[in-house]
Amino acid sequence: MTLLKSAHHYPEIGVPFFWPFGLAMSMEEQALDLELRNMKFLEEVDKTEIEKPKPKWASPNEELYALHTFTLRDFSPNKADHETPVFILPPYAGHTSVIADFEKKQSLVETLLKGGIKRIFLTDWHSATLEMKDYDIDNYLEEIHVAISDLGGRVHLIGLCQGGWMAALYAARFPERVASLVLAGAPIDTQAGHGVIKKYADKLPFSFFENLVATGGGLLKGAYMLEGFKSMHPEKQFVEKYSELYEHINDPTYVKRTENFESWFESTINLPGHWYLQVVLELFKKNLFVKGEFVGLGKKLNPKDIVCPLYLLAGEQDDITPKEQVFNAEEYFGTPTHLVVKDLAKGGHIGMFMGTKALTNNWPKIVEWIEKQGTEKIASK
Repeated sequence: MTLLKSAHHYPEIGVPFFWPFGLAMSMEEQALDLELRNMKFLEEVDKTEIEKPKPKWASPNEELYALHTFTLRDFSPNKADHETPVFILPPYAGHTSVIADFEKKQSLVETLLKGGIKRIFLTDWHSATLEMKDYDIDNYLEEIHVAISDLGGRVHLIGLCQGGWMAALYAARFPERVASLVLAGAPIDTQAGHGVIKKYADKLPFSFFENLVATGGGLLKGAYMLEGFKSMHPEKQFVEKYSELYEHINDPTYVKRTENFESWFESTINLPGHWYLQVVLELFKKNLFVKGEFVGLGKKLNPKDIVCPLYLLAGEQDDITPKEQVFNAEEYFGTPTHLVVKDLAKGGHIGMFMGTKALTNNWPKIVEWIEKQGTEKIASK
């Protein structure tokens, strides 16, 4: 099979403008080296975007049990310790929870462990099945409550991105269960700022989102969300990442890093259609939570009921969840001002959870902050 024919197996580089081969020609490489380079490039694209290997956890962990919505994972190095645990709610937005433990030196879990946190638990979100298409936010709050109850009934809660508003809802519904709350890149005041998601939620009619779910047979397909994420930065996703990969194809470190990221980015999970439409309408279009009008587990939730110590982390270049959506939580929550910390991380949205800058400069401060809140002990079962 010729290289020209091979290229047409990859839709995103199937247009001549996208072929790195032309770039290579301009570099005047020897024909044989060029052929080998091209083949290595195609093999790498095949591996990351056609085969799509599942992402792997970077840190040792144990599956405690599986509920309908998630598997509870335990990253604690000392199972006998009884300090108040850290409980992480990763983003639930079409990708797997592995983003919280991406790879060595790019792992939030690893950063927490190195900082001295002894008990760490995490929700490994399940891809929704057709049997789950009618699940709503209550189904998730219920199972989060089950897990937290099993862990002793009180946790330091960390919510990342869409896991952040879920953490806030839980803290408002069960304030006595949350010793401290960390919200990173979490859209709390969803009508603030000028984020891309706010733009879509405001401009697109609700029928558009209903049609997306109907097309997925009652689910929001992760593949749809992936294409949406790519369309936010088309030049990066459809041009630059291929030319950069081609340029570094003989650099094993760069290639391995690319493989790891693409295995997470290209591996998607589905969301329950009812849950998704509820999020779009009630949390993003109507912004009901900060208005005190969102009903969770049979009760109208008042954000002023959240009075625990609060740490708010936003991204300096976050175009998905602008800093206003995160920092405005201080205004709506009941936490006293002197117990609120606001911090700005360099970089964008995903970088807050897995970027080396945030993990080096911001999260160690959060670890110290959590440890100051965590002097209490819970009884052994």
